[in-house]
Amino acid sequence: MAITSEKISVVSELKGKLSATKGAVLTNYRGLTVAQDTQLRRKLREAGVEYRVVKNTMTRIAAKEIGIEGLDVYLEGPTAIAISETDPVAPARVISDFVKEYKLKTLEVKAGLLDGKVIDAEGVKALASLPTREVLIAQVLAGMQTPIVGFVNVLQGSIRKFVYALDAVRKQKESA
Repeated sequence: MAITSEKISVVSELKGKLSATKGAVLTNYRGLTVAQDTQLRRKLREAGVEYRVVKNTMTRIAAKEIGIEGLDVYLEGPTAIAISETDPVAPARVISDFVKEYKLKTLEVKAGLLDGKVIDAEGVKALASLPTREVLIAQVLAGMQTPIVGFVNVLQGSIRKFVYALDAVRKQKESA
């Protein structure tokens, strides 16, 4: 295989994408209709995920050069990669939701990348089932708010009892 400047630039670009990615999913896209592929690409684009068909050899070289171990075994047959540089869960969630929505048996998830580490198809499914970032933030904030609300209620109870005691003293003095 002759090494052309085009191949070198493809590997260089892939190295940049793979090293900057927070999350990526490798799929076998064989069996998708053109309409399904177009729909999947649109959904991924809306989520800020780049989706492209990649040559296995180029991906293998790029992964090896940036030190990603264990990706070689998944680089067989037609491969497309969904990459997100901002949200590690977005590629897995969009592809998983797409497979469920269209009840697809043909779109196979091969593997994924999470902060430079290779995860298998089951790991990608588990990642896709995580709540969204916004939901997680809301859960953390609710967890932080609960003790504060309890503390406020305790303080209000003490103040309320103090006010009742003062009122009782006032009534006692008025009747005396």
